[in-house]
Amino acid sequence: MLSRMCVGRSVLNVRQTLRSPVPQNYVPKNYVIRNYAREPRSRVASPTHAQPSVWARLMAPAGPNAFSLGKGALAGASAVGLAALCFYGSGVKPGICQEAHLWPKYVKDRIQATYGYIGASLALTAGSAYTVFRTPVLFNLVARNGWMSIIMTLGLMIGSGMVVRGMDYTPGFGAKQLAWIVHTGIMGAVIAPMCFLGGAALTRAAWYTAGVVGGLSTIAICAPSGEFLNMRAPLAMGLGAVFAASLASMFLPPTTALGAGLYSLSLYGGLIVFGGFLLYDTQAIVKRAEVHPVHSYQPYDPINSAISVYLDILNIFMRIAMIVSGGGGNKRK
Repeated sequence: MLSRMCVGRSVLNVRQTLRSPVPQNYVPKNYVIRNYAREPRSRVASPTHAQPSVWARLMAPAGPNAFSLGKGALAGASAVGLAALCFYGSGVKPGICQEAHLWPKYVKDRIQATYGYIGASLALTAGSAYTVFRTPVLFNLVARNGWMSIIMTLGLMIGSGMVVRGMDYTPGFGAKQLAWIVHTGIMGAVIAPMCFLGGAALTRAAWYTAGVVGGLSTIAICAPSGEFLNMRAPLAMGLGAVFAASLASMFLPPTTALGAGLYSLSLYGGLIVFGGFLLYDTQAIVKRAEVHPVHSYQPYDPINSAISVYLDILNIFMRIAMIVSGGGGNKRK
């Protein structure tokens, strides 16, 4: 009887042992294990994870703060502009507005004619953009993609501008005035696709542009004559950097880190650069109106003086419109 009980208990213990799960990493006692290296030993420890290359980091997806540097630069430039407005507006230095009462009548007439052409250029550009946007045949010609379309567009813009500047000015309506109308019409046709941004965004951008242009023009008028005429070299270098960034952003999408940086430089940096050009060109208009002789072989040309400020305002408006519409990384979530 006792033997049966012992045998039964031993069988029960064996069954329980067989049924119980065995851990996978179970190692019995007094059991020697040798692990052999699969790679040769080296005194220099190899990293566990390979570091990404510089190109991989540049082509990585853009982070949420990709446009922070551009926004910070624009905020700093705005603060400098407000400080300059307060400084020159306080009358610490005699400005152009304080010397305006000493101008002869022909200087005032020249400045008025120049700003008349500026306003007319903006009106013709807006009308041309609206007309092209509402005409499917013309809009299809403008909105085509491809290198040939881009090259032809740049050629028309640059070529028409050079033709206008190279022609002699005569009072009244002549060949130069006709070429000026064609040039502004071409510029309006080029920016016609911006109408897709919507009327609300374009209206806000127009009001913001008016405020920026008014503030910068006030700074230029309140500052002493020739105060900003020494900024040509730095502005030219900045324009070259913005132009290079604009060309590079055509090949690199703004969804990558490098593409977002280039797009930010083209957008916010261009806004700062063309704001500086507006200061320079505004004082240049006054300087040309003052120093151009009354009796000269070539009369004073208000169209050439107006084109510079007109292009500055147009570039400022385009960049503000892109920022307002959400193209500058400020989309509401």
